[in-house]
Amino acid sequence: MKLSILGGGGFRTPFVYQALLRDTARPRIEEVFLHDTDDERLRTMTSILTELAAGFPDAPRLQATTSLERAVEGSDFVFAAVRVGGLEGRRCDEHVALDLGVLGQETTGPGGLAYALRTIPVMLDAARTIRRLAPQAFVLNFTNPAGIITEALQPVLGDRVVGICDTPSGFSRRAAELLGLDPARLLPDYVGLNHLGWTRRLMHDGRDVLPALLADDGLLGELEEGRVFGADWLRSLGSIPNEYLYYYYFNRDAVRSIRAAGITRGDALKVSQTEFFDRAAREGTGAVDLWRRTVAARSASYMAEARGQGSAGEAARQSGEVETDPNEQGYAGVAVAVMAAVSRNEQSTMILNVRNGTAVPGLPADAVVEVPAMVDANGAHPLATAPPDLHQLGLMQQVKAVERHVIAAAVTGSREEALKAFALHPLVDSLPVARQLLEGYIARIPEVAAVFER
Repeated sequence: MKLSILGGGGFRTPFVYQALLRDTARPRIEEVFLHDTDDERLRTMTSILTELAAGFPDAPRLQATTSLERAVEGSDFVFAAVRVGGLEGRRCDEHVALDLGVLGQETTGPGGLAYALRTIPVMLDAARTIRRLAPQAFVLNFTNPAGIITEALQPVLGDRVVGICDTPSGFSRRAAELLGLDPARLLPDYVGLNHLGWTRRLMHDGRDVLPALLADDGLLGELEEGRVFGADWLRSLGSIPNEYLYYYYFNRDAVRSIRAAGITRGDALKVSQTEFFDRAAREGTGAVDLWRRTVAARSASYMAEARGQGSAGEAARQSGEVETDPNEQGYAGVAVAVMAAVSRNEQSTMILNVRNGTAVPGLPADAVVEVPAMVDANGAHPLATAPPDLHQLGLMQQVKAVERHVIAAAVTGSREEALKAFALHPLVDSLPVARQLLEGYIARIPEVAAVFER
């Protein structure tokens, strides 16, 4: 089988390849095509993956190309993780908003809308190429904002595209370990949109173990979500929010902390990843160790600036930890599990971004939601879930309306639709600010401006 990775020169590609190396069941991925627009990054990633494959006689064959057609033609699976506008675009996503006193983050709030505006046209072009040259391919979308991009692609690819995010499944795994339970036997009841959801139950052998977790101060203190949201708030909710809900429940605190830090995560990543690719290109061999050290620093800085834990750059510098456990690779493991379920009919349940159908009452049937889904040879099937409570559903409905306006803006080039998206977002509390956000992104990011120049 053939897998093409769009954005294959990206920093996270080794995670996917390592997951493929561990997957030895048949049929399996035998050929991997890396696609990127940057030749130098493709060479660096090919070198790293080749080094990782040493000692694996059946490692998938590697090809690298800047031709999208060559990459996807005849593919059985396509994994998409592209960053339109690069890290400079991400920095603008953050700073345009922060300069106006609004949350600057790449997927949540106005930064996520700017990211979606410039990414949707590129991903739609890719989807049309996939439909033409690999009509049977199953597409795994990790391109952010994952829920918005997945929904935008469904008119072209239908249910052959799903969105992947490792945050919900990562929480379930960590909770199982804290409770001394087998993660494989823990079934989370999760409902939401991408980066906006709640774990409402954790079922283990027919028993909900979430109440025991919520009642234990010691366990909550060891849990990242317990430290972020506070035990009292989690008990009030009776659920565990996705960590990105920090930006909603603590919006003013997050904005104040990010601005006070003086450096955003995008700022820090642009420095660290530029240094990584420059060094890797110069040194040639040994790039895997350099990549692992950079991964460790990147992980240490995750959301640190928003929680007032010092700047992202400071957190990265203080981290000397090197990632050594390849099983902790989140979304890559989910991606390989989806491919195994589809290609081998190995039925599996996992949390994915899929077309709603009737899974979440109160949202349109064709809306993409993030819920548990059963995956088999026929694709992903969302599982019925209990209705969200009013607070959850209200927030989901408002954000889903915003997502649909931004998709319409990206597809049609309508400034009116784009303004609606910014103005109606719950983290933007002013129509004049929404206008300033839209104009600021158009002025600062060429790929956003191009959406409205067609």
